[in-house]
Amino acid sequence: METKPQRLLSLDFFRGLTVAAMILVNNPGSWSNIYAPLEHAEWHGCTPTDLVFPFFLFIVGVSIAYAMGSKRLDPSSHGQTILKALKRAATLFLLGFILAIFPRNFSDFSLFESLKTVRIPGVLQRISVVFLISSILFLKLSDKGIFRAIVILLMAYWALMTFVPVPGVGYANLEKETNLGAWLDRTILTEAHLWKSAKTWDPEGILSTIPAIGTCLFGILVGVYLKKKTVEPATKIAWLFSIGTLTVIAGLLWDLQFPINKSLWTSSYVLYTGGLATIILALSYWIIDVNHYNRFTKPFVVYGVNAITVFFLSGLTPRLLNMIKIDFNGEKVGALNYVNKAWFVPHFSPINASLAYAIAFVLFWYVILWVMYKKNIIIKV
Repeated sequence: METKPQRLLSLDFFRGLTVAAMILVNNPGSWSNIYAPLEHAEWHGCTPTDLVFPFFLFIVGVSIAYAMGSKRLDPSSHGQTILKALKRAATLFLLGFILAIFPRNFSDFSLFESLKTVRIPGVLQRISVVFLISSILFLKLSDKGIFRAIVILLMAYWALMTFVPVPGVGYANLEKETNLGAWLDRTILTEAHLWKSAKTWDPEGILSTIPAIGTCLFGILVGVYLKKKTVEPATKIAWLFSIGTLTVIAGLLWDLQFPINKSLWTSSYVLYTGGLATIILALSYWIIDVNHYNRFTKPFVVYGVNAITVFFLSGLTPRLLNMIKIDFNGEKVGALNYVNKAWFVPHFSPINASLAYAIAFVLFWYVILWVMYKKNIIIKV
């Protein structure tokens, strides 16, 4: 028997697993000591860490299919639904902007000066834009229309990146600083408002948002199929495994000409990660929702029901705590840096100390989220 289609436990599990992984890779004890699977690929290629963000956008798509499915059938409600989506997107963008502008040190913080150099793109900002556009397309297009939209978006992005000459460079290319997306970001946003680690390009830039929408639409189609009451669970699982596998293969084949690349969010990357996400969700659905093996899911469901909340707070809290300075061997360090140096570094090798700190950080938030879950506190953004 299936659970009620309005709430997939496997989806909450997958969402929670993804967010917990996101927090793990974003909060090592030391950025100089990280195991290779917990780092992003240097450029082309895909590590386990590179799967986290597209998995989340895929899950956003599945959630749209479940949350807005009934609204889609009622055109008279589309305006109100789009307005709600716009408000939610604006909230997400604002939260991302707050993380970007939040000072590392209040003593020398100037809002006016910070606005001159604040990074405009970001993870939450991309989620907000992708969510809004994908919601509108879901309401206004048929399932076949959404499939066509995915094809158009991925093919158009491939053509732009591989055939359109880059102004000032003279030829199309996929290098970090000279590709068309990097040029567009520098032209529209200027270097002052791009990723500080690069300054000349941004991994959440304007042009690469186009295929990112394709990732979310992929999730929408999977969600629509999972919701079908006329299809048996075994059939759903078989089809999703098949589609996921074929899509992964398609992504790997396209990689030969248009390399899998998270920072560029290439079309091959959309297919590869979308296929893997489909396989994982199908497996989770089979184990959790169909066979009801769900005892192991609680820690991840706890993360999943407050996903955006914990992502935002886990980014904000370290900045707040590290404003508290503590003496460590004659040096003033931030509170969390002190925890790492005093509690983890002396007891592990440098790379294991970094990992142990990251795991402890994830568990710290689990305790908070578990209390919220028990008290039925769910903060919807």
